[in-house]
Parts: sequence; C-alpha cells; structure tokens
Amino acid sequence: MAFPDRIERTVEVAQPPAKVWAAITTAEGLGAWFGNEASIDLRPGGAGQLKWDSGDQAKLRVERVEEPSVFGFTWHIYGLPEEDPRRTYVEFTLEPAGPGTRLTVIESGFAQLTDDAYRKAFDGNTQGWAAELGELVTYLDAAA
Repeated sequence: MAFPDRIERTVEVAQPPAKVWAAITTAEGLGAWFGNEASIDLRPGGAGQLKWDSGDQAKLRVERVEEPSVFGFTWHIYGLPEEDPRRTYVEFTLEPAGPGTRLTVIESGFAQLTDDAYRKAFDGNTQGWAAELGELVTYLDAAA
C-alpha cells in the first residue's frame, strides 16, 4: 500500500486574511512564528530563508503568490542530505471565515521518497506543522 503523499492541516484564525497573509509572507511575520529569523523575496522564483536559534535553517524557493489567498514554496526535505535535489511543495490557502480566516496548509511530494526517508520526513513534518501552526495562531492572537 502506498503511503500518503501529503500533509494537510487547517486552522481557524481569529484575524482577518490580510493579517494572516502578512504573517506568512513577510520576513517580520515568518521570523516571529516560523523560526527565529527570516528573509523572503516574495515573487515566483524568489528566495527565502528561515533560521532557528538551534542553528537549523531552511531555504525556500517561492513558487506561487496570489495575494491575499495563496502562497506556495518548495523546500528541502527534512532528513535528506543538503545536496539532495528533491523538494516538497508547501501551499498556504487563506479563506475568509466570518471575521477571521480559515488557513489550510498542504505539504506534498513525500511519495518520491524511500520508506526510511519517507517515515522520517513525513513524521517529522507532521509534528512540525502542528507545532508551527500553533505558534502562528499564538503570534496572531498576541498581535491582535
């Protein structure tokens, strides 16, 4: 049986789409909840980087920008050697939900991995998205 190719998470955020968009597409926003420092060139083909105090970092390639509703990027697959060219695609979709926003995050591309690499990447990122989206909600609630 094939394993799932994607992780999908949806959260309800009490802030309007414009505030959520800024939190996921600006260096200031990303550095406040998704890492400790960030940079981003918000255009298709643009580069981004997330850094954590632990010394970990992630390089992003912006793939899709449809303000204020869709933001997508590719990034290195957790657990693979840095020089491995394979990437997963992460897409954030924002929808108005009353006075707030329904935010859906889908990360896809895990089916290209072997069983061992898949388990590490899929499990690691499943836990990672749960934690990071919790931090996003906390950040947005505090900024309200």
